[in-house]
Amino acid sequence: MKTITANTYGEGTLMEEKKIYYYRIYDDTERLNYIKTSLTHEKVEKWLREYEGAHQKYINPEFITFLHEHDPEAEIIEVSDISY
Repeated sequence: MKTITANTYGEGTLMEEKKIYYYRIYDDTERLNYIKTSLTHEKVEKWLREYEGAHQKYINPEFITFLHEHDPEAEIIEVSDISY
């Protein structure tokens, strides 16, 4: 797990700090993706267990859709190789 900190601006001149986390995940199709979310590792694990309890198969894009209920800004990051 890699953590970075990003600054976000609220109403007025107040500035709050928001942590963004990146996780590497594999699904049942053995596809590797990364996700970006503001949820901690413990929260992602909690929602992952709930998702797995309600689904027969684990597919990364479907999990991200499920995760949007708890973090609307969560997104999947697909990584592709580039050669030159």
